[in-house]
Amino acid sequence: RRGLKLHLDGARLWNAAVKQGIEPGEIAGDFDSVSVCLSKGLGAPVGSVLCGSRDFIAAARRWRKMLGGGMRQAGILAAAGRYAIAHNVARLAEDHALAQALAAGLSRYSALSVSMPQTNMVFVDVPQAIAASFAKHLATHDVLVTGSTKQRWVTHLDVGPADVERALAAVDSFFMRAAHEEGAAA
Repeated sequence: RRGLKLHLDGARLWNAAVKQGIEPGEIAGDFDSVSVCLSKGLGAPVGSVLCGSRDFIAAARRWRKMLGGGMRQAGILAAAGRYAIAHNVARLAEDHALAQALAAGLSRYSALSVSMPQTNMVFVDVPQAIAASFAKHLATHDVLVTGSTKQRWVTHLDVGPADVERALAAVDSFFMRAAHEEGAAA
C-alpha cells in the first residue's frame, strides 16, 4: 500500500512449510525477498540462499562485493546445500514427531513447564531454584542445555529416537535423585 518492500527471514521456512503441508513458496509468495537457511533443519554444513527479483539479486550482489562478502570455491558448499534440499526437506516431519515425543516426556515432570511444539523446537521453563543443577546433571549424561530458566530443546537431522530416549532418561534420573534427596532430608 505504501510501496514498502517486505523481506521474510526464512531461517525455518522449510519446517513451517512441512508442518502446514504446503510449499515454501506459498508462505514466501507475498514477500519481495526471502532468505532461507540450508543448515538449520536441513543439515547442510553452512549456507543460506537469498531469493528475490532479478534486480534485487543484482543489487545484493553489488552490496556483497562492496562489503567484502564474496567467497571463493563455494561450489562444494553449494553442492551440500543442493543435497540438503533434495534429500532432507521430506524428513523434517520426523524432527517434528520427535519434538512431540520429547515434549510429552518432559511434560511428565510437574516442575517443568513445557510448550507443546509446532515444529522441531520444544520450549521448556525450568524453575530458577533447579535450573543450574538441572543443566549440570544433564551434562553428565551428555545432554547439553543452558542453565537458564528458559530453554529451547531442538530436534534435527542428527537427533534420533534413541537420543530423545537418552535425554528423557537423564531428566528422569535428575528428578529421581531430587526426590530421593528430598526424602532423605525429611
